[in-house]
Amino acid sequence: MANPSTGIRALLVGATGLVGGHCLGELLYDNDFSAVTVFARRLLEEAAEAFPKLRTQVVDFDHLDDHADAFDVDVVLCCLGTTHRAAGTLEAFAKVDHIYVAEVARLAAARGVPRFVLVSAIGADPGSPVFYNRIKGRAEAAVSELPFRAIHILRPSLLLGQRWEPRPLERWSKLFVPLWSWLLWGPFSRYRPVLAETVAARMVELAKSDQEGLHIHYFNQ
Repeated sequence: MANPSTGIRALLVGATGLVGGHCLGELLYDNDFSAVTVFARRLLEEAAEAFPKLRTQVVDFDHLDDHADAFDVDVVLCCLGTTHRAAGTLEAFAKVDHIYVAEVARLAAARGVPRFVLVSAIGADPGSPVFYNRIKGRAEAAVSELPFRAIHILRPSLLLGQRWEPRPLERWSKLFVPLWSWLLWGPFSRYRPVLAETVAARMVELAKSDQEGLHIHYFNQ
C-alpha cells in the first residue's frame, strides 16, 4: 500500500462504463486515495471542479504510449469493455476488450506499477469456443503474464445497473432474473447476476489491499 502520508495514487481506465462509473465515484469519495487519474475521451470538467484530486487525460487508445507518464501510480483499475453491437465488428470488439487491456497492462508493468485490478467476466477462457469468453480469457492471460506484485481479476456474471446504451439481450435476461436465480446454488451461485456497484466497490477494496500474487474473484458465493 502507498505511504499513508501521501495516499494511494490510482489510474482508472474505462470510467464511462457501468462498472467504471461506479468505480470513479468510489475512488473520488474514498480518502485513502490522494490522486485519481482517468483516461477518457473528453475532459470531466465538472467532476474535476468538485474533486481536486481528479485528473482527466483525453486519450487515443491506439496511441497509449503518448500517456506513459500517467502510469506513475500505485494501482491501475481497468474496466475497459464494449459489446459487438457498439464496436460494430468482432475485430473491433476484440481490440477494446483484449488488445487495449493488454496494452494498458504492459505500460503499467513497464512503469513499475505494483497492483493491477481487472474486471473481466465469468467464463473467461482463452481456449473457449465462445468468442466473448475467449477474448476475455486472452485479456486475462496477457495481464497475468506481467510482473505485477499483485493482480486481481474479477469475474462477475450478468451485471445489473442502468446503462446509457441499449443492450436488448441483457434487458431480456434481467427480466428473467427472479425466475432462474433461485436455481443457482453451491458452485453455480457465481452465475447469479450482480450489481455493478458491488463489483466496483470490490475493485476499490482490492486496489487498497496489500495482498500479493494472482487472485481470481467471483461473486455471490
